Amino acid sequence: MTGTARLAATTLAVLTLAGCSLAGGGDQPSSPHTVTLVTHDSWAVDKTLWADFQKTSGITVKVSMNGDAGELTNKLVLTKANPIGDIAYGVDNTFGSRALTAGVFAPYTSPDADQGPQRYQFDDTHRLTAIDVGDVCLNVDTGWYASHNLPAPASYADLTDPRYKDQMVVEDPTRSSPGLAFLLGTVKQFGADGWSGYWTKLKSNGVKVDATWEEAYTQDFSGSSGKGPRPVVVSYASSPADEVGQDGKPRTAALLNTCYRQVEYAGVLSGAKNPDDAKKVLDFLISQRFQQQVPGSMFVYPTRSGVSLPDAWKTAAPLPDAPAQLPAAQVDANRDKWEQQWRTLLQG
Repeated sequence: MTGTARLAATTLAVLTLAGCSLAGGGDQPSSPHTVTLVTHDSWAVDKTLWADFQKTSGITVKVSMNGDAGELTNKLVLTKANPIGDIAYGVDNTFGSRALTAGVFAPYTSPDADQGPQRYQFDDTHRLTAIDVGDVCLNVDTGWYASHNLPAPASYADLTDPRYKDQMVVEDPTRSSPGLAFLLGTVKQFGADGWSGYWTKLKSNGVKVDATWEEAYTQDFSGSSGKGPRPVVVSYASSPADEVGQDGKPRTAALLNTCYRQVEYAGVLSGAKNPDDAKKVLDFLISQRFQQQVPGSMFVYPTRSGVSLPDAWKTAAPLPDAPAQLPAAQVDANRDKWEQQWRTLLQG
């Protein structure tokens, strides 16, 4: 998500949470048809659509937001014996294997899973259903480079060039899902034996590490609302669609040859108090109606086939043709080691 979109999403999520609470506040007893949806801080949905689903289904949905995707996954793992909800949305492919290994999710195949989400099936256990796709890529402030009479960087390698010293900001991969996706992208690009050397060069060239996407994009990146000092940031392929000027042209660009595929999933939690209604909520998340509002609300791509995208996305936010990916088993086996190596390299 982009800066302004993420801030709007957080605000909308708060409104949505309020709209999903039972009348009378948290001290009131829950309805037999109450579902707790555990998600990350970027949860956002069209409020009217969400209210209509609750009215027609008879299900009251309480939304509980729990930080970034990494924080969400860790919390789900730590509470698996006494789950904090009935369904979770927002665990992505960089953390999915951790959740599955811990037994966080229960098997469930939605009747609409064959309408597109199966293209992003995580494994053959059917415990996770793909809801959206948001490829993580380097984004550049094209206007900044034009005003400084400097060609914008176009590749991973360019960011180690002294011409681009002190211009890049990234997210901490041990705390941030886009930060981890970018780290995995460098592993894919430079290999298990070469990625650390690349990061050593980035450090020498003044890369700045922020804790979260919000901090990096909205405070340090020059191309977003914060008008920060750095014209290169790790964000999403869809981010430029939210940076379109009055002339109809995006002020930023995603470097599509630096993208790592990030897929977000939902699943019914093992030990859920209300698994039957949780399944109905999951069905709704991949329905045509919900998927249609995903780009405008959460600035990610829907997984359901045949869902149209906003016109601006066709030119400002095309999906990469060949985003990088690593096998889930390889990520699961090496993630902790790579994170520790990264921490030693960048933070000492």
